[in-house]
Amino acid sequence: MSGNWIEAASRDAIPEDDVVGVVVGGRDIALYGVDGDVFATDNVCTHGNARLCDGFLEGHEIECPLHQGRFDVRTGAVMCAPLTDAVRTYPIRIEAGKVYVDLG
Repeated sequence: MSGNWIEAASRDAIPEDDVVGVVVGGRDIALYGVDGDVFATDNVCTHGNARLCDGFLEGHEIECPLHQGRFDVRTGAVMCAPLTDAVRTYPIRIEAGKVYVDLG
């Protein structure tokens, strides 16, 4: 694998329609299980100091537990106020039952 791919979790550790927080390469990352896919973002909201893994995942949107702003976990895009800045996303690879994140 080219890039900065680091093993983040086993695929089985990421429940469908849920989010888990992991530390990958010293970074706090949120991993989301949605429609059979896995997505990764920074785990800290860009609006307040809240961990996204403590939020509510509905479809492709994670709701921050602090002020209820939502991000699209596929793109990091802001979906509603009070958020103004997108959250960083990371590429994912799944090989041999393990999830790898490219921290780039």
